[in-house]
Amino acid sequence: MFNERFSPEAAQLRPGIAGGYYPERPQNSSGWLQKAVHSLAGVVKSGAISRRKMDKIVGRIHHHSHLFEKLDDEGMRAKTREIRRQLHQRGLTENLTSQAFALVREIAGRTINMRHFDSQLMGGWIMVHGGLAEMETGEGKTLTAVLAAATAALAGIPVHIITVNDYLVSRDAKVMSPVYQALGLSIGAVTATMDEVARRSGYGCDITYCTNKQLAFDYLRDRILLGNDHGRMRLQLEKVHDGNARAKRLFLRGLCFAIVDEADSVLIDEAITPLIISRESEGSEEKETYLQAMAFAKNLEAGRDFEVDQRERQTQLSEEGSKRLAEAAKVLGGIWSGMRRREELVCQALSAEFLYLRDRHYLVQDDKVMIVDENTGRVMADRSWERGLHQMIEIKEGCEVTAQREHLARLTYQRFFRRYLRLAGMTGTAREVHRELWSVYGLQVLRVPTNKPSRRKDVGHHVYQDQTEKWTAVVRHVKKMQQSGRPTLVGTRSVGDSEHLSKLLHSIGIVHQVLNARQDESEAEIVGRAGEKGCVTVATNMAGRGTDIPLGRGVAELGGLHVISTERNEAQRIDRQLYGRCGRQGDPGSYESILSLDDELLAHHLSDFLRVILNRLVAEGKFQSLAFLAMRQAQSARERRYLRMRRDLLQVDEQLGRLLAFSGRME
Repeated sequence: MFNERFSPEAAQLRPGIAGGYYPERPQNSSGWLQKAVHSLAGVVKSGAISRRKMDKIVGRIHHHSHLFEKLDDEGMRAKTREIRRQLHQRGLTENLTSQAFALVREIAGRTINMRHFDSQLMGGWIMVHGGLAEMETGEGKTLTAVLAAATAALAGIPVHIITVNDYLVSRDAKVMSPVYQALGLSIGAVTATMDEVARRSGYGCDITYCTNKQLAFDYLRDRILLGNDHGRMRLQLEKVHDGNARAKRLFLRGLCFAIVDEADSVLIDEAITPLIISRESEGSEEKETYLQAMAFAKNLEAGRDFEVDQRERQTQLSEEGSKRLAEAAKVLGGIWSGMRRREELVCQALSAEFLYLRDRHYLVQDDKVMIVDENTGRVMADRSWERGLHQMIEIKEGCEVTAQREHLARLTYQRFFRRYLRLAGMTGTAREVHRELWSVYGLQVLRVPTNKPSRRKDVGHHVYQDQTEKWTAVVRHVKKMQQSGRPTLVGTRSVGDSEHLSKLLHSIGIVHQVLNARQDESEAEIVGRAGEKGCVTVATNMAGRGTDIPLGRGVAELGGLHVISTERNEAQRIDRQLYGRCGRQGDPGSYESILSLDDELLAHHLSDFLRVILNRLVAEGKFQSLAFLAMRQAQSARERRYLRMRRDLLQVDEQLGRLLAFSGRME
């Protein structure tokens, strides 16, 4: 793949003559020729980062490592300067990249006492070549990313390391900064609390840690500032002759190289929601309109006037309901005269009433409705639902009604991340979505072997008839584990479920800790204690990612951490994330599922006839496997639904992009 004498690759991946002042990948049409080239690129990439190739590369890195081990600190500094100069001149050749990996590994060992394992060397090699490394939980992805990030930065390529929350941004940047500093690289961290000056400084570093949300919004602000005109010559002339030049007000230096941590969460789960920069719209009549919509909705009768489709998460008026609404709205006139807008408003009101549940889809804090991310369990404080839905939920909960917002710019994650000149990622759960990751982002998924053999055990799964039986069984299993001294992590899907289980545990005197969207500020502290002897932790999905659960003294001898899943998630990947909290780095651990037939996922996808049959079989203690098969089918149906939503959003986004390009506008 590489020319060992010279590779122009690095020059094309950094700002400058080759890459441009604000480099990013141009938007291409999706015709048959592009698809053919895309497929061919996959073949080339697979050859560059195949397992056989990586085994040889690891041997080469070890060879350089043995040489570097003999150097003193001054010798290492001289070697760093030499490799940096050659990477700038010759690019990311295979030999130089191997040397850089060995250099980073040696410096990491000397500065933070953490030397990369062979599995981490493989993961880093995958990422520096623009692939997605699937590494098990606890395999050290944070340290692995340093290999690819530092090597690219030594070649002069600005690197963004993207993770899911501000805590991980600050933690990872702080822990890894000694390695980067020893290499002569600058490191920045961008979080939500920073002002514009601090953000520009963070993005101006060789390596920047940031969240996907902050990064994408700052890019969108740059796009608003640049418009269609961001040619290198024009921006350079402005910088020389204009004291308030746009180049001085930009946040980023372009989209050169990104490493996305928890890549499936960022690139798949969050891809359903477009990013929108907005401002409060004017007009005081909106609140009255939403109040009227809620009043109309309350006067309609379920089954006769409207249907609620829990599976597709939508409401629909019947012909009778449409007529009743038209008759009731006659006296109001105005916006209520139009059938389409009238029915859309009332359907939004019905959705607010029947589809969005407190302590599952949102919280109410300080008289504000706060959206909860169903995949992570975290609060999305600065997000709101569109087209009046958020305001109607505020009315439903008796909160102050916020103003509707006017859109200034819009961008999807799919569109944003495809603009990086090189995109890489890492996660523990990508195999289920590997086709989508390749077709949308050009990311090839390669699984990295674990450093030590896994000792994680599946100890069984149980299905009960109803919620009462399920929670009784969960409490019984938790008590048994606590009496044995083993720590237990119980995963729930909602804030409400976690708090319900907490009350049950309190009632029988089991001391425990709770982690949900109400305690997200102390997440790391709670998770850090979850592996202590006899500790019981009840958590929503937020406990599944980003922070290791170290085992306390003597816990490994008892069998390690035990994980209990109390409900199937939207995707099988998310279930595996929870199970992956135990058995890290060769530690012992076990997991099980305790479910019920009236869990949300199954209740919304199973016919009444099948539910009756399964209830009878479960009551008799027979054919539990049939219940699990039904749950897997329901989970697959939900996965397909979200896949359709992402494809539809991408298609609409591409069409919108072509229209905006034709009209001379951007975003």
